[in-house]
Amino acid sequence: MSAYDALHQAACSAGNRTYRDPESGYRVFTALAHEARGSCCGFGCRHCPYGHSDVPAHRRGKPRDPFLLGSVPDCGHDVLFWSGGKDSYLALQALQAAQARPVVLLTTFEDRSEIVAQQQIHIKQIIEQREALGLPLLLVPLQPGPDYTTRLALALGLLSRRCSITRLVFGDLHLEHIRHWREVNLGPVARAYNATLHLPLWHTPYATLAAQLDAAPIDCVVSAVDHQRVGGDVLQVGDAYNSALRARLPDSVDAFGENGEFHTMVRMQPQ
Repeated sequence: MSAYDALHQAACSAGNRTYRDPESGYRVFTALAHEARGSCCGFGCRHCPYGHSDVPAHRRGKPRDPFLLGSVPDCGHDVLFWSGGKDSYLALQALQAAQARPVVLLTTFEDRSEIVAQQQIHIKQIIEQREALGLPLLLVPLQPGPDYTTRLALALGLLSRRCSITRLVFGDLHLEHIRHWREVNLGPVARAYNATLHLPLWHTPYATLAAQLDAAPIDCVVSAVDHQRVGGDVLQVGDAYNSALRARLPDSVDAFGENGEFHTMVRMQPQ
């Protein structure tokens, strides 16, 4: 955890609107102070909870804190880790079918490039997805230095000031080591907000998932390919992910790309 993140997290937990910068000695506004303002002031503040939305183009480029797009009612929410791909979408379908509680999407991305790692999806496309779905989106910029769990904790802290968090939801299918990592590293983060981890697709047969995708009102395309794992010209970025593509995959490639062979992006069809 960076010194700034640690100080900011402690200040917000204590309900403070400022903390003292250890290097300059100046007072720094926390996200709580900016939230009271109600909008971005346009000066690129360190802990802006609005993603520097009103900062002029020539002043952009400063690291950003997590920020929320859309409003959330004051009640329990499921927070779905949203990569923009098929597994995220299938997990959302499962949550919406259960109708247990409202859903907030959460997406991590590289702050400078604005690209979602591995998926190779630009954050603008994630925002387009969220607008088509009509759901709030919690965006978590990642920078060198602060660790992943720290940034998530800051993001969930921002959300928890607007609503309670019931579950952190993931679209994992069957990889035990990924589930174990989440339980060890993200379990404590969830418990800090009285939340639990939830994997609604876990061990669902591929045939069932494929049928749901084929019937869904979306287009699904390949967004990234690890050609060392797939080999040859079997897959290309932009290919439609459908039954024909799955049929031509070699036996060594997981049909859902679970080993990182490829990644996908969903596009909502016009209503």
